[in-house]
Amino acid sequence: MSIDGANLIAKVLIEQAALDSVIVSDEEIEGSLENRIRYFVSMYGTEEKLEEMAGKTVYQLKDDYRPMFRDKLTADRMQNQVMSNIKITPQEVKAFYDKIPKDSLPFFPSMVEVGHVVFKPDVNKEVEDYAIEQLKEIRKEIVTGKTTFELMAMTKSEDPGTKDNGGDLGVMGRDELDPEFAAAAFKLQNGEMSEVVKSSFGFHIIQMVNRQGEKAKLRHILKKPLITSDMIEVTLKKADSVRANLISGNMKFSEAIKKYHKDDVTKYTGGMFTDPQSGGSLIPIENLEPAIALLINDMKPGEFSKPFEYMDEKSGDRLVRIVYLKKRTEPHKANLKEDYSKIQQAAFSEKQTTYLMKWLEGRIPAFYIKINEEYTDCPNISKWNQNTSKK
Repeated sequence: MSIDGANLIAKVLIEQAALDSVIVSDEEIEGSLENRIRYFVSMYGTEEKLEEMAGKTVYQLKDDYRPMFRDKLTADRMQNQVMSNIKITPQEVKAFYDKIPKDSLPFFPSMVEVGHVVFKPDVNKEVEDYAIEQLKEIRKEIVTGKTTFELMAMTKSEDPGTKDNGGDLGVMGRDELDPEFAAAAFKLQNGEMSEVVKSSFGFHIIQMVNRQGEKAKLRHILKKPLITSDMIEVTLKKADSVRANLISGNMKFSEAIKKYHKDDVTKYTGGMFTDPQSGGSLIPIENLEPAIALLINDMKPGEFSKPFEYMDEKSGDRLVRIVYLKKRTEPHKANLKEDYSKIQQAAFSEKQTTYLMKWLEGRIPAFYIKINEEYTDCPNISKWNQNTSKK
């Protein structure tokens, strides 16, 4: 019978964390638990369906997962501390590459570096006032007891990510929220509901469910001012003017991002998309959203697309964007010139693993490890027996 040594490694890391006073806070554990529950809810649709499938309440699921999350977060923190000073040099990356047999080098398909400038249409005061009045009426019905916050969120909120869960945002910290939203939310007492709050996403009513230090479990109801076709037309003209400046060289892409860009996902990467699998800037074309993959098919590196309207899948907002194709590679075998970041990542990962294994081998004799007889012949853990038997 074979057994994975990963659990044994985690146990050593947890024991070392206790010796070194490496601590994970209750708030961090609760935040991770909440994210996991939120993921499960997104899979099943609602908390009720999740509870039905699991045969347990959300609170019972959290109780079941809490010890596992505490151990995992503690082991991860200890491991990060152990390897915090590891660096890799260009010489080491080259040595790693050179030792790979040339017939074993991976083949990379055509890849691209692509970004976009996103424009959000401006809305007039009348449209904003209408959204505000809608929320005031909703708030009045909740305050007078005619309905509940959760029910109004499910039937009236325009946030597709939370409306089915009664507006539940889960446990979030200030830095995870829109600044205006956070400022209003963290003034509330448990159970209290805000007045109408404006954020970059629209207008909200916020309910504080439970404050947990600098994190809080929140609900909200969102109303977004209606974007009309006239507003889109104005935005398309504005974007076309920006594109003309980009093509002429009167404006750099980075300047356009700084001045106009309204996409939260890519605002920290200078408007550039990243590969969801590797996290790198070079993306296999098949990993792009289909509309962009089709659009750049006839574009050359350095070109900007004409502005066009699209709908953000996450928020449901009508937006306008210009797509920028920065670079395109041809299909090729891995090489240091075109694929340095990927090779560096693989070399660094190998160096980390080697260092961690050596660190563990030095710590194993300091711990008493008892392994059931049925696993003693497993090749994955034989070295654990050898090292501990020397004590």
